[in-house]
Amino acid sequence: MTATNEIAPPDARTGIAARAVGLSKIYGEGDATVRALDDVSVDFERARYTAIMGPSGSGKSTLLHCMAGLDTPTSGQVFIGDVDLTMLSEKALTLLRRRKVGFVFQAYNLVPTLTAAENITLPLDIAGEEPEKAWFDRVVDTVGIRDRLSHRPAELSGGQQQRVASARALVSRPEIVFADEPTGNLDSKSGQEILTFLRSAVKDHGQTIVMVTHDASAASFADRIVFLGDGKVVDEMLDPTTERVLDRLKSLEG
Repeated sequence: MTATNEIAPPDARTGIAARAVGLSKIYGEGDATVRALDDVSVDFERARYTAIMGPSGSGKSTLLHCMAGLDTPTSGQVFIGDVDLTMLSEKALTLLRRRKVGFVFQAYNLVPTLTAAENITLPLDIAGEEPEKAWFDRVVDTVGIRDRLSHRPAELSGGQQQRVASARALVSRPEIVFADEPTGNLDSKSGQEILTFLRSAVKDHGQTIVMVTHDASAASFADRIVFLGDGKVVDEMLDPTTERVLDRLKSLEG
């Protein structure tokens, strides 16, 4: 993690998939002002699995949404590779998200009238591109949803819908995948399946994953954890275990 406000060329160092520099996000005005992010600077390495944790209201989801180009920061910069998202037009930002960013939503966000296969390829269809068959097959088999490809969301369990949402985020081979509480609505077994899939996406396919979670067990799947508190980066942990994460969270909340 780099905790500095000096703006270096984003790809002067190889291996950085995304970075925030002096990132702040303020909601409201006057007495109602809320500083969700307060001068955050952090790097996310390529082909690594990073979890973002912290107490409720610490800015976890706000950071994730700003990094993915789904929310606009009040100040600071966000880079995906060497591209500064804050300098892009809305059209250019949409194109970048489509080509370089995958996002796994907690609520799945599947289109109810489309089959699982059609939901998975939807971003590519919108872009007028054909899925690469070998990669599509690899993702589908890794996520374990092949026998449900012809089913619509209402015919799938919550775990199956989340696997479809995860496959959709990966099928276009984005440079980075952001996941917002991907196990939050799942039972323990389904949650473990999704986490194992995301882990394999990094280990076997070289993907970059950044995941927000409140669950210490889920975070233990990551290579690294970035801890937020009151909108600031307050700590990080490499090679986390569930026990170490729980101890750190207690100290943050205490």
